[in-house]
Amino acid sequence: QVQLVESGGELVQAGGSLRLSCAASGRTFSSYTIAWFRRTPGKEREFVAAINWSGGYIYYANSVKGRFGIFRDNAKNTVYLQMNSLKPEDTAVYYCAASQAAVPLPQPTYDYWGQGTQVTVSS
Repeated sequence: QVQLVESGGELVQAGGSLRLSCAASGRTFSSYTIAWFRRTPGKEREFVAAINWSGGYIYYANSVKGRFGIFRDNAKNTVYLQMNSLKPEDTAVYYCAASQAAVPLPQPTYDYWGQGTQVTVSS
């Protein structure tokens, strides 16, 4: 069992940066693929980025490629999402999720989810 808690979301101006954190409990955290998703009211949940257990396999949605970075610190049981050059369309609730898949492609089933953190980008 893995429990995930996101933090770091806040109001930021367009062009700014934020770093989200996904802190996990569970001694097997380091073996999980972790992904970030986001959801805006009225829209489908959108995949953002994923990283496998070693950090050697990383995958981004085209909408964030070149602006966002995902990385993990297994010693701290934490995965981060560094978001740069933020746009108003990045406004959403961001969720992290964990999968036992070894790699994030093809997109696996994510069994564990956090409660989300709100990111608001003002224009």
